[in-house]
Formats: sequence, C-alpha cells, structure tokens
Amino acid sequence: MRPDASRKLAATLPKGSMSRALIGSVVAGLVIAGVVIAILVGNSNTAGDGGSGTSALPAGVVGGNGGGILANAATAKSNAPTLEIYADFQCDQCGHFEDVFGAMLASMAQAGDVKLIFHTLSFVDDNLKNDSSTRSANAAACASDAGRFLEYHSAVFAGQPAEEGTGYTDAQLTEFANTAGITGDGLTTWQQCTSSSKHAQYVTDVQTAAEKAGVFDTPTVKLNGQTITADLSTPDALATQIKAAMS
Repeated sequence: MRPDASRKLAATLPKGSMSRALIGSVVAGLVIAGVVIAILVGNSNTAGDGGSGTSALPAGVVGGNGGGILANAATAKSNAPTLEIYADFQCDQCGHFEDVFGAMLASMAQAGDVKLIFHTLSFVDDNLKNDSSTRSANAAACASDAGRFLEYHSAVFAGQPAEEGTGYTDAQLTEFANTAGITGDGLTTWQQCTSSSKHAQYVTDVQTAAEKAGVFDTPTVKLNGQTITADLSTPDALATQIKAAMS
C-alpha cells in the first residue's frame, strides 16, 4: 500500500489553503483514479488476444504465448506421448522430413497414438531475405483456427519450391487452403486472417520461445521433451519409439 501523502502535501501549502481532510480526499481520489486507469489499460492490452497481452493466439496452442499448436486435440489419447516438431516452411530439410515421416505421423495423430505439436519457425526469412516463412506460418495458424492445421501444414510442404529461397506467393498460400479443405465461410475467415497478418506476432513469439528453449536447428524433434532428432531413421523406427513412450 502507498504511504499517506496528505501530511506531506499539507506541509507544502501556505496557511489558509485546503484543509488536511480535504487534501486527504483529493489524494484518495487520485489513487482511485489511478487504479481505474490501470484496470482499463490492462483490459485493453488483453482484449482479443487470448489474454496474452502480446498476440492473438490461434486455436490449438498449448503452453501459452509462443507455444506450439496441438494438431490433434480431438483425437489424442490421454496416455499418448507428446511429439514436438520444430520446422520452418522454407527449410528444405524440413520438407524432406515431411516427405519421409509426414504420412505416418498424420496417421498416428488421427488414431490418437501421439499428441502431435508443431512449432512453426520463421528464422529462414533472415537467411533468405524474404518473408515467406512468417507469411506461411501465419497462414497455417489461421488454418488452425479453421480446424485444418495438419492438412494445411501438409499442403505447404507438398508445395515447397524446388529451389530454396523462391518463397510462397499469396496465391499459393490460398491454394494450399483449398487443398486443406478450407471452404465457404471458413475460407473467407481464413483470407481475412491471413491478409491482416493476424497471427504474425504469434509466429515471432514461437521463434523467440524456440530459441530460448535452445532450438536452433530444423527440423528438431522432441519426444516427451527429449530431443530425438539424431535417432531418427525410418518411419517404423520412429513409430516404435512413440509407442514405447506411451504411459
């Protein structure tokens, strides 16, 4: 609690000025006004952003601001292990990982045998001097709002340019939405989300959170928090590790 300021204020006033009681009332009023302003400012910072105070969080985010997107919340079994994938949509090695493991992981996610979490990174933008990683990650976050994250994720990697650095056009990102099955009003909402870069700050926060967690290489794969990237060989080998980790 702040100390009473009325005595100090009274000592600075000439005789015949406001009474100490009146001064106290004024000070109390100022304190109340300050509290009201703080509440209003706090509300304005959190309105419309999931309470993060910094960014609008897409559907499916776990772990708060900067957290990954759980792609199969509706199907994941309670005892399923958590598999986290850190990847950048412009990373060619990430595209190769998707080619090799994507179908198997999608099948296990649908069956609920794994909690599949994606952290869509954007650092390749700096390397390639474009913004396609951020734009495609934002578009994928908008697809998560539409309940089609995994489908959109697969479509982006399937359409990854043969030459790293070519990037994605807006038309391509929209075509990926069509491929992912986002249609009608859902497509209109997705287009509004992407054109306004609604989740761009979230994308930046994911990159920051990954770096704080010591993730600087893509793809990085973690099983129940343990990095297993170096141990990956075949889809069957990864499936065996996932099933062995079921509690």
